[in-house]
Amino acid sequence: MAMLEIKGLNVHYGVIHALKDVDIEVNEGEIVSLIGANGAGKTTLLHAISGLIKKTSGEVVFLGKNITKMNAKDIVNAGITQVPEGRRIFPGMSVYENLIMGAYLRKDKEGIKADIEDVYERFPILKQRSNQDASTLSGGEQQMLAMGRALMAKPKILLLDEPSMGLAPILVKEIFNIVEDINKKGTTVLLIEQNARMALSVAHRAYVMETGKIVLSGTGKELSESEEIQKAYLGG
Repeated sequence: MAMLEIKGLNVHYGVIHALKDVDIEVNEGEIVSLIGANGAGKTTLLHAISGLIKKTSGEVVFLGKNITKMNAKDIVNAGITQVPEGRRIFPGMSVYENLIMGAYLRKDKEGIKADIEDVYERFPILKQRSNQDASTLSGGEQQMLAMGRALMAKPKILLLDEPSMGLAPILVKEIFNIVEDINKKGTTVLLIEQNARMALSVAHRAYVMETGKIVLSGTGKELSESEEIQKAYLGG
């Protein structure tokens, strides 16, 4: 049984049909990448899974339970956490305070304390900057903070929306190394990314979305070697 199943999902923004009968699944322990051009509907899909927008029809099933109509707070409690596009860190709050906000639904004080230390171990720069206003961090540091904050919710699956956006190439590689490390340590990942080459390089499986539809799927290796994908997304 898949950890996360999207079945025949449709989303409309007024008269715009944003998602069209989308079917995807993510198995426990996988990194699944979703690639496609800007405006293809990738972020809309993550928002639909997270309960941030209304679905027209179809189902979202997580760990065998239909969560299609569940609210965003309960979806986080169930184990799905999203790292939004553009990082969305809280300005005027310290790095530490941002991390604590990731655990706002938790009551286990000792567990939260231990997980803060785990985040600091994973991202040493955040420990160095723990008392610094989060808005003064570099783009790469803010992305690390956004990922660390999401991990504070102890997700079973992490939804990552364009983690490499706006980052220098050397930082992009570092962020994807972190994604792989998070996955190896037990967190399933659904990754949305315009950098198709990097997204496919870390993916166990991947889907290609065009104008709200899934048009191709396969292993990361299969898609990266596909002539069609190379021409459309890899500059081949």
